[in-house]
Amino acid sequence: MEIDLEQRLNKLLDAYSHLYDIDRDVCVEDTVYPAMATYYLRDENYLISRQHVLSAVEQHEYLYFLLADHLCADDLQAHIDRTKAAGLALVHPHKEHMFSNVGLVVLANTIAPEAKKLIKRTHFRKNYLLSLHGWTEYQLAAMETSTNYFFSNPAGKEVRKNLESNFAPREPKKGVNKKV
Repeated sequence: MEIDLEQRLNKLLDAYSHLYDIDRDVCVEDTVYPAMATYYLRDENYLISRQHVLSAVEQHEYLYFLLADHLCADDLQAHIDRTKAAGLALVHPHKEHMFSNVGLVVLANTIAPEAKKLIKRTHFRKNYLLSLHGWTEYQLAAMETSTNYFFSNPAGKEVRKNLESNFAPREPKKGVNKKV
């Protein structure tokens, strides 16, 4: 029983929904992405009461999801540029800002070899005020559903692990098979 891309997306969004806010059918420029996941965390340390904040850090993450039957390098580059620009517009660095990651998660039936190379070599990092006001990295991860292969750039390693944990075939653990 083969599951289609939409079912895989729903399963993936269900995994993200515990920590992320999920928006469906997000329009970026002239493209509609099936979903966007937004993460926000603020951690504060207090002195005696909440009115006296010693330190605080904020973490943000904006992930766009893309479904494609076949992904070529030109289309992928256009989606990277589009989501990077849209994500950077959401970043507002300040002294308590730690990082804001922007990313693209691709579920495709087939991925062209040039697109696979592009995924692995895509790199973007921006520091704000010498990293005193945080930084932004671009995360990129993809799954080729026809072969069950997973790809990512170095910053998208955690996103790839999430894809693998949801869709990689599970191997039985050794020594667990007991005869009853």
